[in-house]
Amino acid sequence: MMLTALGLMSGTSLDGVDVALIETDGKQVKAFGPSGYRAYSPAERNLLRQALSEAVHLAQRDARPGILAEAERAVTRAHAEAVAAFFAQNRMKPEDVDIVGFHGQTVLHRPERRLTVQIGDAAALAKAIHIPVMHDFRAADVEAGGQGAPFVPVYHRALANSLDREGPIVVVNIGGVSNITYIDGNDTLIACDTGPGNALLDDFMYRTMNQAFDAEGKFAALGKVDEVWIARALELPFFALPPPKSLDRNDFVALRLGDVAPADGAATLTAFTATAITRIIPLLPRRPRSWIVCGGGARNLTMLRMLRERVGSATVEAAETLGWASDAIEAQAFGFLAARGLKGLPLSYPTTTGVPMPMTGGVIARP
Repeated sequence: MMLTALGLMSGTSLDGVDVALIETDGKQVKAFGPSGYRAYSPAERNLLRQALSEAVHLAQRDARPGILAEAERAVTRAHAEAVAAFFAQNRMKPEDVDIVGFHGQTVLHRPERRLTVQIGDAAALAKAIHIPVMHDFRAADVEAGGQGAPFVPVYHRALANSLDREGPIVVVNIGGVSNITYIDGNDTLIACDTGPGNALLDDFMYRTMNQAFDAEGKFAALGKVDEVWIARALELPFFALPPPKSLDRNDFVALRLGDVAPADGAATLTAFTATAITRIIPLLPRRPRSWIVCGGGARNLTMLRMLRERVGSATVEAAETLGWASDAIEAQAFGFLAARGLKGLPLSYPTTTGVPMPMTGGVIARP
């Protein structure tokens, strides 16, 4: 049975809430609906940055000490406002949607401690928007010993299977963290985080230029890449680990560029992300023939150029060129995952999160 599913995603880059509508049975996507976006205000973003700092000390998934309770209310409110604005813009009503997939805002991801924390009150959201809300997608996977990330691969597979092209295909999502999905057309689905995405670069731009991000990579295009720094950064043990593997946004906080010209810093961090992505190639069963880039990084032309320079003869293209809505893919994915969760279908696999067996997940909150 086809469901109309609305996905809501707020990623590690702390920029805002993405909203996207799809029609799906949890196996294939019948139709893409509209998408929308509600930016976090500077005050909300600062609140979430504080929440990230405080969450480092969390020992329990449901604890909300200090600033975290206020941050959770802000996240819930922002998502309710995002849905209301989306409905108004598209002349929709709550009864037009069967299920909402609500990821929440990740403030801590420590699978080695079997702990992953996403803030956002699903029960309050369901009441505010008058639609059943599927949430808490990652917890079951982590409790079963999985990495709890990445979770978008099953959706990437549905998208890639609709393309008429020879594999292997790698879908790269460059958000706060970068992750890849490897699809070879033979039911092999491999996924993992590859390293930083936009988070280090965004933090650097904010710190040095008071800008939220490097628009189109124009600033990085002016700089000189410090290859020695990148080589040193790539010595971190994470990069040699085989997939599946996952990261927290804060895992690279200790990496400091030192005193560099801002353009050189931006160029180096952009190249670091691109190089880290391609470090996965020798760890895959076969060399990919095409790379499809989605997420915020797909708009960074310098990032795309640096990726092309590092993948040999394979093609690199932004998801948009295939008719995919790059900015909406993660939100669409959580609508897709909500439909899968409703039907008890797996959300994660041993080759995506390292979980011992295929796992379904998600908890439903009704209005």
